[in-house]
Amino acid sequence: MNMKHLNLIIKFYEKHKRLPSYSEILLATGLKSKNAVYKLVGKLCEAGYLKKDRAGKIIPGSKLLSLPILGTVEAGWPSPAEEELIDTMTLDEYLINRREATYILHVQGDSMIDAGIMPGDLLLVERGRDPKDGDIVVAEIDHAWTLKYFRKVKNQIFLAPANKKFKPLLPTEELKIAAVVVANVRKYLL
Repeated sequence: MNMKHLNLIIKFYEKHKRLPSYSEILLATGLKSKNAVYKLVGKLCEAGYLKKDRAGKIIPGSKLLSLPILGTVEAGWPSPAEEELIDTMTLDEYLINRREATYILHVQGDSMIDAGIMPGDLLLVERGRDPKDGDIVVAEIDHAWTLKYFRKVKNQIFLAPANKKFKPLLPTEELKIAAVVVANVRKYLL
């Protein structure tokens, strides 16, 4: 398998936010025939970089967007470190357990800053998960939406902020838990 061809496909994907068609692969790679493109796609599918959907269209495989895991970093006292390729993974593999139930929300407001959730962050949330005491949830309380800690003390359920400027919320009419937060994503550099 030619890594140069794979890199051209990845660059196309990053630029266009989709995989190229067979004709576009032919143009991008300079291969001589569509048959050569079919063989290349077949090899990339076997290697896990690409796969085909039910209609035969190529889609990203698990390895296409994986990143290298190069080791660990000490967050306490400094220690010597060596860069060593341990494995690869995609962020999807790490963060998402149930793709069909997971979606992303953009954070506004500062009621959860002491939980490390800042305005502008992106949250991965999962529908259908039963909340446990202490989970951060997306909830509809008395016909208004919010992001708070799910708290259950004895038989009393309420929503608690992670900012002293805000007070806990007790439902007067209804409380519906729409999703549980499974990950917080923050981009430091633009």
